Amino acid sequence: MEQLTHATDPTHLLIIAACAIVALLILIMKLKIHAFASLTLVSLGTAIATGVPSDQVVPTMMSGFGGTLASVALLVGLGAMIGKILEVTGGAKVLADTLINRFGEKRAPFALGVASLLFGFPIFFDAGLIVMMPILFSVAKRFGGSPLKYALPVGGAFAVMHAFVPPHPGPVAASDLLGADLGLLLVVGLLVAMPTWYFGGYLFGLYSGSKFNLPLSKAFLNTEVMFKEKKDLPKFSTVLMILILPVILIFMDTGLNTLSVAGVVDGSSTWVETLRMLGKTPVALLITLLVSLCVFGKQVGMSKLEKLCTDSLAPICAVILVTGAGGMFGGVLRSSGIGQALADALSDTGMPVIVAAFVISTCLRVAQGSATVALTTTAALMAPIVSQTTGLSELDLCFIVIAIAGGATVLSHFNDSGFWLVSRLLEMDEKTTLKTWTVMETLLGTIAFTIVAVLSIFL
Repeated sequence: MEQLTHATDPTHLLIIAACAIVALLILIMKLKIHAFASLTLVSLGTAIATGVPSDQVVPTMMSGFGGTLASVALLVGLGAMIGKILEVTGGAKVLADTLINRFGEKRAPFALGVASLLFGFPIFFDAGLIVMMPILFSVAKRFGGSPLKYALPVGGAFAVMHAFVPPHPGPVAASDLLGADLGLLLVVGLLVAMPTWYFGGYLFGLYSGSKFNLPLSKAFLNTEVMFKEKKDLPKFSTVLMILILPVILIFMDTGLNTLSVAGVVDGSSTWVETLRMLGKTPVALLITLLVSLCVFGKQVGMSKLEKLCTDSLAPICAVILVTGAGGMFGGVLRSSGIGQALADALSDTGMPVIVAAFVISTCLRVAQGSATVALTTTAALMAPIVSQTTGLSELDLCFIVIAIAGGATVLSHFNDSGFWLVSRLLEMDEKTTLKTWTVMETLLGTIAFTIVAVLSIFL
């Protein structure tokens, strides 16, 4: 949506944004008003304060809300159904037991994180988190302790892969705008993602798990396993097939998109468009759900599976609505011009290119919430500067893309729909989410930027 505001002074816009964040903190934490109502109220106030025309205030709010729901509701709903079927039939227990037997109890968070890194190569952050949620809760239930010990390594793995590694849309778009080599960016992104995840996701996850003891989420662990006997439980290969199926399908979309951008295949051909359609995340999860129903239908009965699917939707209504409201707030901030004004003010500061890229991306991330929007917008803003800077190698261009992605990762807070998705899936209050998820995201972005900034000096 185009910016609708009449308030163009960056200082004025920055003050409005700061006041909006403070108002949310007071409403949610102090006055204990539900996050959905608080986000709606502050979104309305922010739209009015930034000068959005009165006839456009509600459409602007609905655009952000509806856009987020369009991408999240299908994923969360279908993912919850798949997760419920795997949970109740014992599939999640089988996978968790197998992982633990292979890696041991102490290395269970590491095992889940590595699995998420592999799944995160083609699968998007929110879809991957939904798929892994019943498994990590099964592991947490078995060994006790805080689910954060498992959830943050998993969430951190999907976050770094989504931000730094093609074929995800953010790095692909940024590489195209800045002229970076996509193949080289894939290698650099992977090499940066691994240590970033280990220090910022895995080790911090262990620390948070020891400090914050959360109860198990009722959204994923509120029923008993249907089968008690080992012989009745699904095979590990069957469970793994169900989990890998959406990854393979989604990779058809993201992989073919990468090949199309690189000119290897014709992106307009019918077979490419058909395979990419089957690989769209909602379609991939729908196909996976249908396969799950076929696999377990004969043993369990379709009527019982239908009831499981119905039961799975009730606990996630709050997740979907609050996530949508977070998208509403972010959409209002984008339309208000807050992020763009800050970026324009920072683009002429004379900072080194890689530092300016990180700072501008960080400001856009904090101002409007969406990591992908921050990444692609910063890349577009930096493209003229990069093209006029002499002496930049192919590696330097990749480092700048990673620096932008690092800035787009930090400081996930109230205007980020991912913040609310994680908060509600783990049933964390906002204060704990800020102390855990927000800090982890900031560590991930800062570590990645530090790595590429140092490498840019010596390489």
